[in-house]
Amino acid sequence: MASELVDGVLAGDRTAIGRAITLVESTRVDHRHDAAALLDALMPYAGEATRVGITGVPGVGKSTFIEALGLRLTAAGREVAVLAVDPSSTRTGGSILGDKTRMANLSVDNKAFIRASPSSGTLGGVTSATREAMVIVEAAGYDVVLVETVGVGQSETVVHGMVDTFLVLMLPGAGDELQGIKKGVLELADMLAVNKADGPNVEKANQAAVDYRRALHLVEPASPHWTPPVLTCSSRDGSGLAEVWSEIERHQAAMTSSGELTERRRAQTLLWMTTMLHDRLLEHFDADPEFRAAREALATEVASGRLTPTVAVDRLIDRL
Repeated sequence: MASELVDGVLAGDRTAIGRAITLVESTRVDHRHDAAALLDALMPYAGEATRVGITGVPGVGKSTFIEALGLRLTAAGREVAVLAVDPSSTRTGGSILGDKTRMANLSVDNKAFIRASPSSGTLGGVTSATREAMVIVEAAGYDVVLVETVGVGQSETVVHGMVDTFLVLMLPGAGDELQGIKKGVLELADMLAVNKADGPNVEKANQAAVDYRRALHLVEPASPHWTPPVLTCSSRDGSGLAEVWSEIERHQAAMTSSGELTERRRAQTLLWMTTMLHDRLLEHFDADPEFRAAREALATEVASGRLTPTVAVDRLIDRL
């Protein structure tokens, strides 16, 4: 089956792409061999796409922005894949992209492919599946991969660990929003864009951009070769989207010429391996009923405050 899927993916067959992603998302042991063979065959064809992570607080308009940007890119001849990472899905088990209804126009564009992250499993599992889905869509010929953080919290760090450019969308009318910016997100950002800069919000958006630029001066840039820009845009009327993409391309060029892009991707691949190793080791030991029972018992004691996590882990390690 893996060889058939390889041919289908390389031919850009959307059904094969969907089946391939479903295969790598599967946690069944008998599927893992096929999934590993599939990824091994596709890996040489991946890695040429522009990978962009997009995050922002709920209500900032991430999905509308992605659809507007995606449609602009496909109209220019680019092939766009949209993937979603949502750690909260591991708790709710719910649908992520609402069966694609949040990007209705982009989902029917024959130059675009949209895929939600798995609806269950560990955070590491969600992350791993998204990285593997990225390999598949890149091998299929998609030259732009947009990774959306649907959830909040850990999702920013998760997505930053798999993309080349990390874009943070902000709301117009800084004020309270400025106070609510998490320093950690600013440290991760390669660029900021104030969305919804249209109609009566234009002046507010411009002022917010000024305030965000000042805030960025308080954060040490992640790269000596790049100062994160702050732009304004509107997903509704399309203004500023061309400038946003131009800055993304400029960032790609700067990171490529300095060698940082190669180093970033190398570090991300090693992180992917380490995360997967942690998950697989725990899964392996949990397959032993006695170990799993001991872990659950110790977890109960830790949760009740009768035991510290350090002591609990030491006891589990001693059992091994």
